[in-house]
Amino acid sequence: MISFIRGNIADVTENSVIVEAGNIGYEIFMTGSAMEQASRMKQEVKIHTYFHVREDAMQLYGFLNKDDLQMFRLLLGVNGIGPKAALGVMSGLSADELRFAVLSDDVKTISKAPGIGRKTAQKMILELKDKLKLEEAFEKKMEHEQESAVGGEALRDGRQEAVEALTALGYSSTDALRAVRKVTDVDPEDVEGILKAALKHL
Repeated sequence: MISFIRGNIADVTENSVIVEAGNIGYEIFMTGSAMEQASRMKQEVKIHTYFHVREDAMQLYGFLNKDDLQMFRLLLGVNGIGPKAALGVMSGLSADELRFAVLSDDVKTISKAPGIGRKTAQKMILELKDKLKLEEAFEKKMEHEQESAVGGEALRDGRQEAVEALTALGYSSTDALRAVRKVTDVDPEDVEGILKAALKHL
């Protein structure tokens, strides 16, 4: 019903911002980092929203980019996850981190999110895995890195090349991703180093 709201931040509460648009103040629930980012903006802010309706309340949940909103919607599709729990997950993990955690069966990372236990994390992985693709996850991550790079200069990450090399060697994309994620002490640009370390985990 309400796809996005563009306006000025009129006020900030503990877990929401009040956006003034067309002489109306909209309360929008957001993650802490998104609220901080929005409140620092001097000009108008555009917030992509999800309009949640239940018997006793109508609430707006907002995100600064469509990708976060898309992941939030996916989380709502998981049995037993409501908007507050989904927002809790998004406050603990970026959309990129969440995608890779699901694709690599990383229960530990997901269960670090507020209010998400091990069982819920396992259920999320089970229900979301078929809805995500490894190639798209890397494309999104590269897009976000390029957007945040100074002057829009493209960033290359050796981890992506390492995963692609492992899949070319015959490993499944899930096993390759899981092995590469375990490599934390090698320079992200050192493809050969990442590859050697990842093979030890396979």
